[in-house]
Amino acid sequence: MTTPSRTNLSEKAQADLDKRLAREAAALRANLLRRKAQVRNRAVKAPEDQDMPAPSTETSSS
Repeated sequence: MTTPSRTNLSEKAQADLDKRLAREAAALRANLLRRKAQVRNRAVKAPEDQDMPAPSTETSSS
C-alpha cells in the first residue's frame, strides 16, 4: 500500500514518509485486533454474568 512517489520529495523524505505510513498502518492493525479481542472477551464473559437458567424439571426415565 505504497503511495506513488512524489517528485518534490527527496529520496530520504520519501523513505521517511513510507516508514511513517507503515508504522501508522501497523498501529491501526494492532488496534483493530485488540478491539476485536475485547469484543470476543466481552461476548464470552456476558453469558457467565447472566443469571443461571432455572434447572429443568424434566427427569430422564429409562
